[in-house]
Amino acid sequence: MAQRRPSHASSVRVALVTGANRGIGFEVCRQLAEEDFVVLLTARDKTKAQTAASKLANGGVEALALDVANARSIEAAVGEVAERYRRLDVLINNAGINYDTWETAETANIDGTVVETIITNLLGPWRMCQAFLPLLRKSKAARIVNVSSESGSVAHMGAGPPAYQVTKAALNALTRTLAGELRQAHILVNAVCPGWVATDMGGAGAPRSVKEGAAGIVWAAKLPQNGPTGGFFRDGKPLPW
Repeated sequence: MAQRRPSHASSVRVALVTGANRGIGFEVCRQLAEEDFVVLLTARDKTKAQTAASKLANGGVEALALDVANARSIEAAVGEVAERYRRLDVLINNAGINYDTWETAETANIDGTVVETIITNLLGPWRMCQAFLPLLRKSKAARIVNVSSESGSVAHMGAGPPAYQVTKAALNALTRTLAGELRQAHILVNAVCPGWVATDMGGAGAPRSVKEGAAGIVWAAKLPQNGPTGGFFRDGKPLPW
């Protein structure tokens, strides 16, 4: 684990990234560290989080075990962040599963794939926001970034991976709802589509690099106080809902 910085260091911006031991989440951590954030790199498995963080040890990256599908794990992570820094400046809900191209809405395994995907892709970010909002409210410029997908755009939606795109559409709805609720608190909440990125989920044939996909997420994390909220973006440009 990287060296902890003092919890009273008010000038340090603290960001937490879920599902960050590889792929887009890992690259988001790298880019945020380059922008002088203290980054809490999380993964369900503590060892995987520590291994990933050690690769970025020179950039102020710390490991944190966190399973977004487990309420107790989230509660424990909140306690860790509160003890270390007493606040959180940026929450990036990146963890996501099941690009279920092997299913259709007609034949999808409701009690298996669908429920599993809802728990991680929708309820995970929802629980994270609820749990971390007390710490986000202590920030002078809090940001919530929900990593979504154009697959969840109702305007463009057709046949596709059913559990994945339905949960991403729901995540977009949660983004809009939270943005409206938190507007007066000056907490900016946005959804970001990284595009079709060459990750384990996107496949080696995807046209965008991990670096390109992560950049739009980092952009939303760094928005100025007068920046947009309740939006859906890719590369800093609006996407249709």
